[in-house]
Amino acid sequence: MHQDLVDAVKAHPRYQELICSRKCFAWNLTVLMLAMYYGFIMVIAFAPKLLGTPLSEGAVTTVGIPVGVVIIIAAFILTGIYVYKANGKFDDLTRTIREDLQ
Repeated sequence: MHQDLVDAVKAHPRYQELICSRKCFAWNLTVLMLAMYYGFIMVIAFAPKLLGTPLSEGAVTTVGIPVGVVIIIAAFILTGIYVYKANGKFDDLTRTIREDLQ
C-alpha cells in the first residue's frame, strides 16, 4: 500500500510542477548567492585597492566593510525569500497534492 501511494504522488502532475519549480528556484538563489560571494572574493584577489579605499578622506573604514555587510544581509534576505515562497506556493502545491490523493 505504501509503495502505491508513493507511485501515485510521483505520477501526479502537480508533484512534477512542485519538484521543478522548487529545484529551479533554489538553484537560482544558489547561483545568485555564489556569484555575490565569489565576486567579492575575486575583487579582493584581483583588485584589493578597490575595497581598501577609505569611505572618506582620513576615514578608517574602507569600502570593503559595507560591501561585506551587504553580502551577509543579502544572504539573510535570500533565505527569507525562499522561506516566503516555500510557505506560500510550495506548501499550496503540497496541500493540493495531498487533497487530490485522499
